[in-house]
Amino acid sequence: MFGRRKKSGSAEDAADAAGEVEQVDEPGADTGETRRVNLPPAPRPDGPWDVSEVSKPGEGRVDLGGIFVPGVEGMELRVEVAGDAIVAATVVLRDSAVQLQAFAAPKKEGIWGEVREEIASGITQQGGVIDEVEGPLGWELRAQVPVQLPNGTGGVQLVRFIGVDGPRWFLRGVISGQGAVQPQAAGLLEQIFRDTVVVRGEGPMAPRDPIVLKLPDDAQMVPEGVQQEDQEGSRFSGGMGQLQRGPEITEVR
Repeated sequence: MFGRRKKSGSAEDAADAAGEVEQVDEPGADTGETRRVNLPPAPRPDGPWDVSEVSKPGEGRVDLGGIFVPGVEGMELRVEVAGDAIVAATVVLRDSAVQLQAFAAPKKEGIWGEVREEIASGITQQGGVIDEVEGPLGWELRAQVPVQLPNGTGGVQLVRFIGVDGPRWFLRGVISGQGAVQPQAAGLLEQIFRDTVVVRGEGPMAPRDPIVLKLPDDAQMVPEGVQQEDQEGSRFSGGMGQLQRGPEITEVR
């Protein structure tokens, strides 16, 4: 079973400073027991950004409604759906990828700490292995997820789960491919995550509700695995790749 990695000394101090969790006395409790509470979101000096923090979010980024995704040379952009709603975008860059999903969050609390615990619990229940480490983007999960290989045998997929709490939103990234195992391959994907702009909106949303995305106005959907012969005139040609519909996802939390 998964247990949160014990932190001590400077590592524990760093976790608290990053706004993860802290132990506080339960109000009115006489037993001396403590409970975990989420701290306010930590500062984000390097992003990802709230739309209120960026003067021109559309410059150099693809407008997907709930998020603006940075465009880089050679990337392919895929969208993923749950039911009829677009809830995730995946940037594929050579042999690596990062999936981006934004969720509503409480006004004064970050949720990444408890989300990590839930992800880790689900993966370990499937027989996977989890390591919680402090990476370039803060605390993250590095997972070995059981998968079935094309030849029918079992294998593992290496995946990194990253996340950042913002003002009333939470942005999660899932890095796969070479970016999950080679730091040099992950650098550009991490920068894409940092430079993403989240548009939470002012309407009421329950915590953890996905922030629904939309297709760009001039995008053309291409089913997965189908090549588009003529990309002339597409905003995704000449380096950003074509917009594809990726594998459907049924669970986004």
